[in-house]
Amino acid sequence: PLILGNVDAKRDWGHAQDYVEGMWAMMQQDTPDDYVLSTGETHSVREFVEAAFEYIGKKIEWHGSGDSEYATDVLNGEVLVRISPEFYRPAEVDYLIGDSTKAQKAFGWKPKVSFKELVRRMVESDSA
Repeated sequence: PLILGNVDAKRDWGHAQDYVEGMWAMMQQDTPDDYVLSTGETHSVREFVEAAFEYIGKKIEWHGSGDSEYATDVLNGEVLVRISPEFYRPAEVDYLIGDSTKAQKAFGWKPKVSFKELVRRMVESDSA
């Protein structure tokens, strides 16, 4: 099974392609400044895992709680995900989200790759 840490941590997931385009746009500005590049939305690791399994045609169901939590394939009961404290971050931040309003106003940057598309691309890359 896939072994993970805190599946309830929420992150602002974004695609490197979008961020590189944003960095390039920053460097085209006449005056240097600080900008945040982000999607402005947050999804948990749990949501990411569910979307990734969904993409490969598996629906998962969560059982238990805390360190004893695990996820099984709904069709055959196979354990696909387990939780291990070994993968908890020592200084966990439960909720991370960015605000890219300044970049949007300054040079029109917006992310193009959605969360679902990001998951799809990552799964396809790992499956290749």
